[in-house]
Amino acid sequence: MKATCWILAGFYLLFCCKAEEGLNFPTYDGKDRVIDLNEKNYKQALKKYDMLCLLFHEPVGSDKVSQKQFQMTEMVLEVSVAACPGWVKMFLVTCCPHFVSCLFLSGLVEEGSLYVFKDERLIEFDGELATDVLVEFLLDLLEDPVEIINSKLELQAFDQIDEEIKLIGYFKGEDSEHYKAFEEAAEHFQPYIKFFATFDKGVAKKLGLKMNEVDFYEPFMDEPVHIPDKPYTEEELVEFVTEHKRYVMCRMLKTLQAKSACMFAGEGCRDSCIVSDGFEFLEILKQVARDNTDNPDLSIVWIDPDDFPLLITYWEKTFKIDLFRPQIGIVNVTDVSSAYPE
Repeated sequence: MKATCWILAGFYLLFCCKAEEGLNFPTYDGKDRVIDLNEKNYKQALKKYDMLCLLFHEPVGSDKVSQKQFQMTEMVLEVSVAACPGWVKMFLVTCCPHFVSCLFLSGLVEEGSLYVFKDERLIEFDGELATDVLVEFLLDLLEDPVEIINSKLELQAFDQIDEEIKLIGYFKGEDSEHYKAFEEAAEHFQPYIKFFATFDKGVAKKLGLKMNEVDFYEPFMDEPVHIPDKPYTEEELVEFVTEHKRYVMCRMLKTLQAKSACMFAGEGCRDSCIVSDGFEFLEILKQVARDNTDNPDLSIVWIDPDDFPLLITYWEKTFKIDLFRPQIGIVNVTDVSSAYPE
């Protein structure tokens, strides 16, 4: 019998936390930077810009509600492109089967979806359509798909990344065919999964890596998984990451809006999930995650409700809980039924 998706949910408010300051984005100055992409200008656009953002939409209705919603969406794009001058361009694409075929996207696009063209790759933006989230996503895409680590200080920074999936490989150099396969595999997952590499023997020794070997780290796991059968092809690395990019434990952050808008709905989670918060409880959750890293039916998601002020009322009403004190219980993510102790 197929297991039901469950979440053991706990919430804890951190009243002493100081709100994080966001980037200072420009305001709309009245200059239109977002343009319509059509069969006449798309070839020139592909040559001119490093990245293209394409919002595919159905023709805007004549009613005021539809027009207002579209104007708000367009405004997000206008402010975002103003914050990224020169290296990215925003386009609106009215969904048309013939034109979609011209873009070699037939069967891939959905109305209302935003895609980024970079280096002949199509990357879907799966987050909240907000300026700060979108700009952060674009900045991540502008970076190289693989970050190189060749010093103790850089290795310390790598070790401190424990809330996201990450991979690191040891290679002879940037000209190595095995590094190039690793780099090409990284492009498939940028910016959702972090890829690192080192060419330094000392760094590799500290990581326990052999030449052309790659380690896969799950969030909050102390020990990595050695990907078997080195050296690897691009296809083998993509297949392994795709199969293993699940979460035993992750923290639900504001930044996850750019990573996956459906994280709380169970995307990336296993059949049973724990959702919780609170630093004192965190160490217990980490140990539970480590003890169950091979359990295919368990995931843990750690949430700070302060990061999601607009969802607090929804969570309290849906789960019938008071988020002014710690809460823990079980939530079925399929039908949102829940059970919380008194």
